[in-house]
Formats: sequence, structure tokens, C-alpha cells
Amino acid sequence: MSAIRAKVAGRALGAGDRLPSIRSLAAAMEVSPSTVVEAYDRLAAEGLIRARRGSGFYVAPTTMPPLALAEAGPRRDREVDPFWVSRQSLDADAAVAKPGCGWLPPRWMPEAGLRRAVRALARTETHLLTDYGSTRGGLALRRLLLARLAEDAVPASVDQLMLTGSGTQSADLVCRFLLRPGDTVLVDDPCYFNFRALLRAHQAKIVGVPYTSTGPDVARFEEILGTERPRLYITNSALHNPTGATLSLQTAHRLLTAAAAHDLTIIEDDIFGDLEPERSPRLAALDGLNRVIRIGSFSKTLSASVRSGYIAARADWIEHLVDLQVATHFGGPSPVATEIIAKVLAGGGYRKHIDELRQKLANARRDVARKLGAIGIEPWLMPRGGFFLWCRLTGGQDAAEVAREALEDNLVLAPGNVFSVSQTASHFMRFNVAQMNDPHVWDALRRALKAAAR
Repeated sequence: MSAIRAKVAGRALGAGDRLPSIRSLAAAMEVSPSTVVEAYDRLAAEGLIRARRGSGFYVAPTTMPPLALAEAGPRRDREVDPFWVSRQSLDADAAVAKPGCGWLPPRWMPEAGLRRAVRALARTETHLLTDYGSTRGGLALRRLLLARLAEDAVPASVDQLMLTGSGTQSADLVCRFLLRPGDTVLVDDPCYFNFRALLRAHQAKIVGVPYTSTGPDVARFEEILGTERPRLYITNSALHNPTGATLSLQTAHRLLTAAAAHDLTIIEDDIFGDLEPERSPRLAALDGLNRVIRIGSFSKTLSASVRSGYIAARADWIEHLVDLQVATHFGGPSPVATEIIAKVLAGGGYRKHIDELRQKLANARRDVARKLGAIGIEPWLMPRGGFFLWCRLTGGQDAAEVAREALEDNLVLAPGNVFSVSQTASHFMRFNVAQMNDPHVWDALRRALKAAAR
């Protein structure tokens, strides 16, 4: 392959020129004909050469230009909005530190369990590797999820659960089902920035309710329900993103009472639930899946590459949501993904992994909070679990400006206003404690704080 590429690059072979025959090139390079066949097939797959039946291989008329790193990387001049952190984090190369991202480093994930599951999958039935997923998702994973919901006191039956491609897809399907353009949706302020991005895509009117250390401000929540008549409320009950706060039982009861009085549907995203040291109140458990829809996934604790989400809701709603998933994705999530996740969950090592993860995160939260305090960044509260710290910049710097300065130093941060509907979090920032073990993070953060304070 290298020899052919060199001839094309050096113009010894031009567009339309015929390549040496397989036998002649094999003899010239002293390799087997099968090696040349493999090389030609790979070069054809790359688009550098083309095969002509009965004639041989030829240099393609036009070759694709090389992909420049500047084209592959994220745009650094775009507006700091709810898409900003996502695109900077997802598109950055491995050399860029990402304390603003929303996932754990690879070394914190159950790599050994995932590899065992992948090896086992290679020996499984062929249809799992080739066929579409069933409309409700793989049976093995659904059984495990029903057992986990029962542990959480969420009374879900088999017809109240479906699998999806991801937690984000779960939220998207529910929004497709319940919302029409112009409908009002209530979110926490601050809230997970991709809730805002998703609702913007659905052309919803977004209203924020101030979030406290025990959940949304209940008095304001009730007031908004009376004046704005929102169709939907989206929240995290456990280890709220970005604040890390936990919903109290008293707040949960008042939320559900107000929701019933105003015919409000609630999406409860439980994606961080496994990271809690002890289980906190769940709206879905208290409500019994009447007007609360529970969604989640394992992308934060198992793998963000092998993805599957789920929806637990009223049986009649699940029927409609299954149809929507067929219409938009033709079938449920990848059988390969759901089988891998099911094997890891059923293997017994997942609970040990979670126990170890909770302890590592507890140590990291304490250590990072101490280091942040030393450079003028103060945690809003110390969460019971999880990997986020919601912090105030005590020096008064604008967090978006700090993030822009840090990006020039190969550091992705998450400024507060990408989470805030009211745009009142300009002096706040969310930090992922698991992504801050590199000295470069701290050096770059100090430089960005200093530059933004000028």
C-alpha cells in the first residue's frame, strides 16, 4: 500500500493509469499474490484506486484531498451556547484536557468486563450481528432493567419499558410524542445544557425554574405552572446536572401534587442514579409512572461508545413511543450494544465497579474542591455522589471568557450560562472531577483565570 501511495504521490502513477498486475507486483516485491490482493482491496476501499472487472486496477480519476486537522477539529470561534461544550468536547483530540465534559475517562470504565462481553458476543447467534433490533429492544437487557426498576420501587411491568439508542434519544422520542412547536417546557435553572439544545430543536418555549440544594424552588414552580401552563418538565432527581444537588422527599411530594393539579408530565432522567451512595427519592417511584416518565442509560457508568437508553412509562404511551422509534430509527437499539450491556450487567462485576467508582469519585471530589478553592473557585455545594462540582468564580471573571482563554491552551471548560435559561450563571462553571488529574489542567486553568481577569 505504501509503495502504491508513493508512486501516486510522486506522479509515477497518474489518474487513470493501470496498476501492475497482481502477479507481477507480487514477484517484484517478493510477497504472495494474496498480499497484493489485500493491499489493492484496501486501497480501493480508500478511494485511491478502482477495480475494473476483467481489466485490473487503475488509479482513481480524482483522489480525496487529505483531511486537515483544522477541518477535523472543533470551531473555536463559535458562540458559547448549549452546543459549545458538546462540540468542543466531542471533537477535540486526545491531547485536549476536558474537565468541562460530561463523561468519565476511559481508565475509570469497566474495560475488562466490556472486553469479556465483546469476546462472548463473537460466539453468539449470527442474527445478533446482522439483523435490525426488535422494536422494544433486546429481551435480556429489558429483564435486567425491570429488576433494577423494582429495586428502585418503580412498579414497571414488561409493557411499560422499551429500549432506545441512548438517553438522549429517549428524551427526544418523548418530546416528539408530547410536544408541538410553541409548547412550553419547564426546565431547571441551571439544567443540563443538552436539554436546552434538544428543546430548541423541537421549537419549544423554554422556561426555567430556579434550582436549590433540595430541588427546584417549589413556590416558583407552582407559580410557573399557574401562569405558563407548561406541557412538560424535564429534570434529574438524583445528582442533578450540573449542580450535583439531590431532590428532597418534601420537595418531591410538592412537585407531584402541583403536577397533578396542572396536568403536567415530568421526564425524570436517572442517568446518574448508580453513582449515589444511598438512593434518594425518585419521582417515578412516588408517582407510579402515572405522569412521570423515567429515562436513563449506562453511558456515564459503563460505556459512552456502546450505547442504549430506556424509557419506562404508561403502557399506552410506550405503544406510541415504540411506533415513533420505528418511524424515526426503524427498530430498537443495536442488538450488539444491548447484548454487550446486558452481559456486563449480568456478569456480577458491574456492582463491584460501581462501588469502586463511588469511592474514587468521593476522593476526587474532595481533592478537586480543595484545589479549586486555593485558586479562587468555590463549590456551590458538596454533592453526595457523582463527578460534577458546580462552582462560583470568586474573582468575578466571566466564565465564558475563561473558557475561551482555556480553549487556546487545549483545555475544554463548561461555563455557567450554557446551563442557564435566565443567563444568570456567568460567574459559575461546572467541573468534572474525574477529568482533572493532569497538572496541565491546573496550569491552564490558572492562566485562563488570570487572562480573563484583565
